[in-house]
Amino acid sequence: MTAATHTPLRTPLLALLAAMLLSLSAPAAPARAQANRVAAVVNGDVITANEVASRRRLLALTAGMTGDGPGRANDQIVRLLVDERLRTQEVARRRIPVTDADIAGAVGEIESRNNLPPGGLRDNLRRAGIDARVLYDQIRAQIGWNRLLRSQLGGQATISQAEIDEYVNAARARTGQPEFLVSEIYIPVSNPGQDAEVRRFVDDVIARLRQGAPFPMVATQFSQSQTALLGGDLGWVQPDRLDPEVAAVVRQMPEGAVSNPIRVPGGFVIAQLRQKRIAGRDIATMISVRQAFFPFEGQVNPAAPTAQQLRQVEAAQRLSETARGCEAVEAAARGGPRAADPGQIRQDAVNPPELRELLTNLPIGRPTQPIVSPDGVLVIAVCARETRNLAELTPEQARDRLLRERVELISRQVLRDLQRRAQIDIRNQANEAPAAAQPPQRRG
Repeated sequence: MTAATHTPLRTPLLALLAAMLLSLSAPAAPARAQANRVAAVVNGDVITANEVASRRRLLALTAGMTGDGPGRANDQIVRLLVDERLRTQEVARRRIPVTDADIAGAVGEIESRNNLPPGGLRDNLRRAGIDARVLYDQIRAQIGWNRLLRSQLGGQATISQAEIDEYVNAARARTGQPEFLVSEIYIPVSNPGQDAEVRRFVDDVIARLRQGAPFPMVATQFSQSQTALLGGDLGWVQPDRLDPEVAAVVRQMPEGAVSNPIRVPGGFVIAQLRQKRIAGRDIATMISVRQAFFPFEGQVNPAAPTAQQLRQVEAAQRLSETARGCEAVEAAARGGPRAADPGQIRQDAVNPPELRELLTNLPIGRPTQPIVSPDGVLVIAVCARETRNLAELTPEQARDRLLRERVELISRQVLRDLQRRAQIDIRNQANEAPAAAQPPQRRG
């Protein structure tokens, strides 16, 4: 189950990116001499200080990290860019195609999920002082690397029915034992001499997370695990599926907590425990809804609403009175600032309680009365209700987990081999003699 299933009517993950893009002011452009300084050389391919600064600003945007001047993030960003360049070079060497259409499709999906017009993401990046190519290069590397890993898997990409059955049966045998909904950030240590430096960086990341930086965004930008593409989401796991060091910590954590740095073979893990439950027992009612949101221009003053705000309330009232099903609500939401379908929602997790009670008792297909908030008016219709055991592992989930584990193992092996064979020079802040990078140790 995805994280969206557990949180009602929440903003989708990538909507956080759009919101932060809109709120961040553009930083001053770096001096040309500083921008052209060499930060690293990867098999003869140069990474400039400007690329590092641009990625740092993107990180500041998406992860709440500091983006002003050199800091602890710089060295880690250089290493991220080095690994990204190694992946991109290997994708090119193997002639795995990643087309401009692939990039445009990924960008279009981001814009669609955030109700941005075509080109809106690029415009927001420009307003934030970030070259759009920084994001495009990251997307290109992720798409190409995924395709490379799938090609490397070969026959292992096919999960047999016997393997699925064995995995499902093992999960059923653990019914009654605790399991955890966990997200992770994995940050490698290239060599033992960097342990203290990386630990300081990890401490800084944890501080930002505890100050409110969104964990999925930080994981997407910093984590070197394949789960980074999922915002760090490991899904529901039992302790024996985690690194022993991580399992020992997770068992003791309260829900919602972010761990201290956890040292594992090859690096550090930051874990977030989102929920706990007993394996095999999680009966819940799931609802599908459609919503139409009518935004206000400015915050509403209930004592003196503007003409525009009154028109939006009247439009919502007309929809509430005339809609005859979810299709009508979905049609009214087209072109609006919020997606009509927020995904399946766990009914007992809807907040506030007044909204939960309203949706629990609302007949299927009947829209609510207008729900007024400071920034707009919402009309919701419940389309379906289904009660099921959410802790029961499906064959599809088993297949996905087995494939993810195989992809993760191949990813670490291939990247480690690339690092061992590569010629990598990382320059220090003073642009002194380069220091050769060392490959990380094997994790788990």
